[in-house]
Amino acid sequence: MGIPSYERRRAEIVNQTELLVASLDDADLGLQVPSIPDWTLNQLLRHLGHAHRWAGTMLRERLPEIDFSRNRAQQLSSYVGEKPSDLIPWLREGATSLAEVLGEVDQEEMIAPLGGFPGPRVWSRRMTHETVIHRWDAFDALGVPYSLDPEIAQDTLREWTGLAVPYAFQRWPSETAPLAGSGTVHLHATDVEAEFVVDLTGSAPVVREGHEKASVAVRGPVVDLVLAVYRRRPVDGLEVFGDRALLDLVLDRIRF
Repeated sequence: MGIPSYERRRAEIVNQTELLVASLDDADLGLQVPSIPDWTLNQLLRHLGHAHRWAGTMLRERLPEIDFSRNRAQQLSSYVGEKPSDLIPWLREGATSLAEVLGEVDQEEMIAPLGGFPGPRVWSRRMTHETVIHRWDAFDALGVPYSLDPEIAQDTLREWTGLAVPYAFQRWPSETAPLAGSGTVHLHATDVEAEFVVDLTGSAPVVREGHEKASVAVRGPVVDLVLAVYRRRPVDGLEVFGDRALLDLVLDRIRF
């Protein structure tokens, strides 16, 4: 299964947001979000909308580097008692604006680059999968059935291996230090052609796509693999072969 195009990701930011807001008409935004227990549904939605706006602002202003001071996605304490009618148009506006600016810039332009990669290309993927995961958080809180297109799901898994893993090593070196030299982890989707190996045998992680023997292998439907690596569901119920302790350590120390 191929990697979604830049245009597909632009469209998917809006599509995933539309799927999210379609479930919010009569929602109680004061619900706690089980997967992020410090947040209410109200705060989760504000987090996502601010993330869209932050990425859009950096791209629109063509910032030469990421400006974390403009990110309001963690400043959530004031959001209490809002209504879906307040948030639905606000969420749509942020997603649409981000998709528009992604269409106005060259995807290879070095605007707000992340990990040495051009910002438009990276943020189109990052905000697609930010929305994918937080839509699951909201649906889980609301008890709404969740589904995800297989092409998008395998790209969510690809992003976790290729961006979340090295980012965690860079951002939280003391937490990830026990992983250096530990072994290899193979993630194998059973319903789509998606296999990734995270090689932790050196001082820094290396990711490869494809099938190979590893210290521990995890097999299951691609959406379940995505939810497991993002710590949204337990590994129980997936097929695990090999060093389960290594898998547990990786999932405990890699966060994104």
